[in-house]
Amino acid sequence: MIDDGSDDHTARCAEQAGGFGVEVLRRDLPEARRGKGEALNAGVAWVRRRVAELGQDPEQVIVCVMDADGRLSDGALDHVLPLFADEKVGGVQLQVRIRNRGSFLTRFQDYQFWAIAAVTQFGRQATGTVSLGGNGQFARLSALNMAGEKPWSASLTEDLDLAITLALQGWELQSTPHASVDQQAVERLGPLVRQRTRWYQGHMMAILRLPEIWRSRELSHGRALELTSYCLVPWLLDLPWSILFHYCLIMLVLRWNDLSILSSGDGTATVIIAAAFYLLAFAPALATGLIYHRRDRRWGLLKSLAMGNAVIVTNYLSFACVWRALFRILRGQTSWDKTSRIRETGGQPSPAATGAAAAVAPVLSTQAGVDGAGEWKPSRAKGSRLDRKRAQ
Repeated sequence: MIDDGSDDHTARCAEQAGGFGVEVLRRDLPEARRGKGEALNAGVAWVRRRVAELGQDPEQVIVCVMDADGRLSDGALDHVLPLFADEKVGGVQLQVRIRNRGSFLTRFQDYQFWAIAAVTQFGRQATGTVSLGGNGQFARLSALNMAGEKPWSASLTEDLDLAITLALQGWELQSTPHASVDQQAVERLGPLVRQRTRWYQGHMMAILRLPEIWRSRELSHGRALELTSYCLVPWLLDLPWSILFHYCLIMLVLRWNDLSILSSGDGTATVIIAAAFYLLAFAPALATGLIYHRRDRRWGLLKSLAMGNAVIVTNYLSFACVWRALFRILRGQTSWDKTSRIRETGGQPSPAATGAAAAVAPVLSTQAGVDGAGEWKPSRAKGSRLDRKRAQ
């Protein structure tokens, strides 16, 4: 575990819970609190030293990154580690489930992660360009070694930056629908806006890597196009839609009287027009509502569809954050505050993690592709460009 100059009891709780199985890497000021990327780089440096001391093969070591409030689903490694049996896979990202779903604000965060983001990530499996996240992130140590001495950058979204770096080196990034990591949601609007603004700013600055993406010989045109599209989402979708949405709404109100001319005496045409507009505008949200219900049957169908309809309101959170991120970029602001957490009661202890960075731990693959001696031996295509890089 990495204690990045925290001012709470996270490190002590980790030591008490893990006993001799947990080692705390303490970072003190002024070296501490320089960003999550720096903390993770310190963690992976320790992993490298430990692997060298034990004489282990970096190809067979998987590094898992989790936030202090993260918890893996039961049997998660049984679904994650077999993916690394494919020697082209350099990283795996689990989907996020929100644990404290007791309010509308926290439930909607769960809806965003468990339905909207999950569908996007599963679709990206086809190109092997799944985005890495800050929680429930797995990476092959040899892939991190190829990424340099400090794999994680100083970007506000160091996880996305690492995903691009690994993709540029020819690694595939995957996910699985059969495992997840759960975490706390932000329970107040102000901290949530600050968190999402940071995410947007880091995502928007990822466009600086587009020249690298299109110069890379390791990326197919399809993978390069997918990565480019993802990097451009805030610029070509969120910012323009925040304006176009209101333009369409204003025009609908202004032209409603003209549309009502088509109405018959009983108002049938007006109802048809309103229904068509509703289905056209809300079809994607209703689809994600259905997906959310299918992925969690405990949350009723009508409630799930209502959550989809609530997108019309929660979109304003995205609008506010993307414009705040743009203004921060224009002003050259790059500082950020770590998202505060709440103290939980019951179950596993998960104290507030203010100032504490994620835990980094090596996980040895003992699940799939294991021979009688317990050594993982993935198949490898000889002579590939990736092999030649690894040999350097």
